[in-house]
Amino acid sequence: MDITLHFFFNLSLLIILLFLLIIWIGFSNNLDSFKILAIIFSLVSLAICFVFSYRFHEDLTLDLRVIPFTIGGLYVGIGPLMGLIIIFIRGMYGIDFGFFSTVIIIVSFSLVYWKMSPWFLKQTYRQRVIIATGMCFIVNLFPVLFLEISQQPHPLFDVYFAYLIIQPLGVAIIAMIIEIVCESLYLRRHLVKTKRLEVVEKMATAISHEIRNPLTAAIGFVQLMQDETITKNKSDQYLSILKSELNSAEKVIQNFLNFSKPQIETIESLDVNEELQFVVNTLQPLAKRSMVTIDTKFLTTVQIMGDRQSFHQCFVNIIKNSIESMEDGGTITIEVESSQTNHIIRIQDTGKGMTPEQLEHLGEPYYSTKGESGTGLGIMVAYNIVRAMKGTISVKSEVGKGTTFEFSFPKEESDIS
Repeated sequence: MDITLHFFFNLSLLIILLFLLIIWIGFSNNLDSFKILAIIFSLVSLAICFVFSYRFHEDLTLDLRVIPFTIGGLYVGIGPLMGLIIIFIRGMYGIDFGFFSTVIIIVSFSLVYWKMSPWFLKQTYRQRVIIATGMCFIVNLFPVLFLEISQQPHPLFDVYFAYLIIQPLGVAIIAMIIEIVCESLYLRRHLVKTKRLEVVEKMATAISHEIRNPLTAAIGFVQLMQDETITKNKSDQYLSILKSELNSAEKVIQNFLNFSKPQIETIESLDVNEELQFVVNTLQPLAKRSMVTIDTKFLTTVQIMGDRQSFHQCFVNIIKNSIESMEDGGTITIEVESSQTNHIIRIQDTGKGMTPEQLEHLGEPYYSTKGESGTGLGIMVAYNIVRAMKGTISVKSEVGKGTTFEFSFPKEESDIS
């Protein structure tokens, strides 16, 4: 009975090791490292099996080596490597009948596993579990057979139970866990791929939708200009409108390019107060038409490193979005302050606010709180520009009360000291 308890303890260590590696995969989020971790599991498990082997007497040492040998041989295809390690370690215990029987069994099944592995991996997950369990049982028949031939004294029940029940059971449990993990990794990959395809589809829809309108208008005015009876003034008017529509189409394309990769072309020191005031002055006509008041509270002079044009584009998009959220007018408050390590820009509006679900999706491709009338490009571009300038964004919002955007940019070392 001691052998059985000892082997169950050993098996529990192998399962714990496997779960630790699974946790590591989850934290690292690196799916490509799975095969490397499987090799590590096989080799470390093999070492654990030898460390916790049960020495019945001088000529008889029992262990669970066939479990990692089977898993590593079939799932990872390293049967010959595992076999060499097993033979080397077994040789350290002494060159005896047990050593030669180990060489015969391990060499034979190392080659079998090596040849089987590619075929094995093409089977369904249920078939793989059954095959691995069955192969472990077959391999363990031979040590039992050699024990009977050698007529060495041994506890019959414990040896049979350990070799023909515990080890196949251990392989079945570990194989099932591996299959579940592989399935979850596959589903994760599939989910990521599906989301990417969905983003591409929505972006294509956005491009089509946003560019079609100005191009349709431009085509219409080109057709009008083909009328030979129109006056010079009308022709100039049509040309002006045509240019405006084409500029709108170009702006949409530029927004998509900026979303893909923000153009931080020129890094220079920016006076945040001065640049924000420029943005406010630019948007004042729109704010007045929308009955929106823009208040500024520049509590300190702040300098950050970045691209001036990108900085303007970012905050024009954010403030313009705030203005458009206040259909019946309201107030936008812009504050600038500094903490010990960061410069903070806070933009607060009294608009309609957003729900927690809307906040969660804010900044995602083609997500807009304006419904069909918006593409979400402005917010996406703003988020990407802030990230490119090594800043962060936090958003708080309450339906019916308004939204607060807080931008944090790291101070330069000279500013901190």
